Amino acid sequence: MLQQLEKAIGYEFKNKTLLATALIHSSFSNEHRKEHIPNNERLEFLGDAALELASSRYLYEKFPDEPEGWLSKKRAALVCEPSLAECARAVDLGSHLQLGRGEDKNQGRQRDSLLSDAFEAVIGAMLLDGGFDAAEKFVRRFVMDKMIDHPAYSDAKTRLQEAVQGALMGEIEYCTVDEQGPEHDRTFTAEVKIDGKISGTGSGHSKKMAEQAAAAEALRRLNEEAEHRI
Repeated sequence: MLQQLEKAIGYEFKNKTLLATALIHSSFSNEHRKEHIPNNERLEFLGDAALELASSRYLYEKFPDEPEGWLSKKRAALVCEPSLAECARAVDLGSHLQLGRGEDKNQGRQRDSLLSDAFEAVIGAMLLDGGFDAAEKFVRRFVMDKMIDHPAYSDAKTRLQEAVQGALMGEIEYCTVDEQGPEHDRTFTAEVKIDGKISGTGSGHSKKMAEQAAAAEALRRLNEEAEHRI
């Protein structure tokens, strides 16, 4: 199974245990407490930091004339939760995860938050196994090159604003509804409301990233609704 995933991500681990750990969700380790099986949360912490640096350097080099504010918005859109989940699905990461029985029954393998966290954990495992160069190469190929021109993640908040205004759907409002984790590794959850109704929810390691993720989900829902009407 690990060989199949390694082939999909284009990287062969020297330490297979790192990749195996990156695939273990806390729900699985909680069900096997007596065996003291580690989960992927520490690797996710590392992967998030590597992802931020790698994506920042990619955008810095690719867009030499853009200001800091533009680069920050672009990065937040590209590495938001729905974007990373889509990247995870592209390599079929969900089928390789170790989940608890309840999480598995509740469609955990398809959940954006779980997939994006595991994807970051794989980046963290790669950072430890092959150094930053290996992690950065992976981020560039499987995140940045893949998502840079993806219409749904090109500043999702701006695209949502344009779509809502064009259709005269009402006012857009963003709200942070949850904050979890220690100060150095906070995870924020945001909702976006259109005309007072919740249209999208997303998470990220900053309020801006969470809002971008929520906007991306709202855009996806609007597109699905438009397709159903055709």
